[in-house]
Amino acid sequence: MPLTPSQRSTREWPLLVLAVLLIGVIVFPLWQNYAQEQTDTWLTWPPERWAKLLLGPEQIACYVCFVWSAFIFLGRFFETRRQRHAFSLGLLSTEEGTRILPEDARPLQRIVDQINTQYGPFILANMIRAGLSKLALSRSSLDVRETLKTQADVDLGRLISSMATMNYLAWAIPAIGFFGTVRGLAGSMTLAGQGGEQLRIATEHLTIAFDCTLVALGLSLIAMFMIHTLQREEESLVIDCQQFCLEHLVNRLYEPVLSAGGVGHGPGMLPGGMIAGSLPERGGR
Repeated sequence: MPLTPSQRSTREWPLLVLAVLLIGVIVFPLWQNYAQEQTDTWLTWPPERWAKLLLGPEQIACYVCFVWSAFIFLGRFFETRRQRHAFSLGLLSTEEGTRILPEDARPLQRIVDQINTQYGPFILANMIRAGLSKLALSRSSLDVRETLKTQADVDLGRLISSMATMNYLAWAIPAIGFFGTVRGLAGSMTLAGQGGEQLRIATEHLTIAFDCTLVALGLSLIAMFMIHTLQREEESLVIDCQQFCLEHLVNRLYEPVLSAGGVGHGPGMLPGGMIAGSLPERGGR
């Protein structure tokens, strides 16, 4: 399905690279002059310190939630890519000049059902099937358009509601990290005001508190990026399905309207050039 320039999304990754280069040119000289000695302490950490940072009980719980959400993301992301394969299966003719009569609705619906059964299920196929079914019943392009809009809202709502688990996990990761933070601060406060070995233990509890927060927030950033990426892909899929149906179904519907003398006018046209469906309903007025 070709896109016009206004429909093409902004290329975000080149903009990210440009932003990184711009900030790097500004920040790197300043970092070399003022902050290099402070950041070098991270490079000299012993393995035991890295183990405490990454392998606490709260951190492991965060890893479980993050990997779970990553598996859900990958499954849904590849499913979205599979759904886009429907555009190339010939569900509707894309040849110029094609017209669809109300009498063609049932045969086309059977073809769509066969393809959907063999390769699907597809959101696009369900949307086309709903439109053709309405066309066979009402023989009105306006009703078909409204049915497609309703079906798209249903599909989009189903996709949004099925994101509940990922949204919960994205909330649970920082919550678990804050749980570790509270645990570390509580342990440190119980030893406040004491010296010697107790002071060292209190410092370790503070380390636990900040390590949990650091790991949890880092994983949360990645999880939220996955969620927003997936939402954009799924919403774009539904919008593209609507666009496909508009171009290859609604805009090609042929509604012959006979005049009083039995002479047919153009597709969707009434005598005098009025568009079919644009006149007010008669009766009782």
